[in-house]
Amino acid sequence: MTQLQARGLVKSYGPTPALRGITLDIDEGEIVAVTGPSGCGKSTLLHCLAGIIRPDAGEVSWRGHRLDTWSEAARSRLRRTEFGVLFQFGQLVPELTAAENVALPLLLAGTGRRAARTAALTWLTRLGVAECADVRPGEMSGGQQQRCATARALVTEPRVLFADEPTGALDTLSGEQVLTQLVRVAKEQHTSVVLVTHEPRIAAYADREVILRDGMIDHTGLGLDAPLAGGSR
Repeated sequence: MTQLQARGLVKSYGPTPALRGITLDIDEGEIVAVTGPSGCGKSTLLHCLAGIIRPDAGEVSWRGHRLDTWSEAARSRLRRTEFGVLFQFGQLVPELTAAENVALPLLLAGTGRRAARTAALTWLTRLGVAECADVRPGEMSGGQQQRCATARALVTEPRVLFADEPTGALDTLSGEQVLTQLVRVAKEQHTSVVLVTHEPRIAAYADREVILRDGMIDHTGLGLDAPLAGGSR
């Protein structure tokens, strides 16, 4: 079932176009890799889909509702409940322990402190970093930090996870470990994943690859048996 749709997305930064009419469907439980050269619009597309920014033109629909017309408060609330966001450098709060970082989205949503910590410990265990529960980010390796950030993004059990170059700051082995666990957990709970990456080995974890060039979907880069992502040049 399609749960996230983009139709004719256009976005510019000043005179520079970032997206030029992107149309894309994301199905429930599907992992989609968005790839392409630097500056082709990958992160801008992810930010529009996640409701972080509004497109200049076009529509973003979440389960049949026009997300791009919602207020910033409503879109932020959606990112605390139905959506999860994972960035390249994790962006953990340095003063908090891993468990406190992972519990934070639940606490902001009104979950009690004890229940939030229990859920945080469960997710740290699922991501293989239970030993970091009471450790602050500055005392962890890069791979441990990113797995904690992944746990934080998934602790609310979102329907869609947006991951922007989630392994870009990691060495090859740590990146493989993070992606393996992320994909495993996403499949277990039927979470859709929009994964922005410029690395083919990372894109290989996805069910489908969408290639962007100059703000448009490049269908010529898709394999003959790959499903079309929508949109036109």
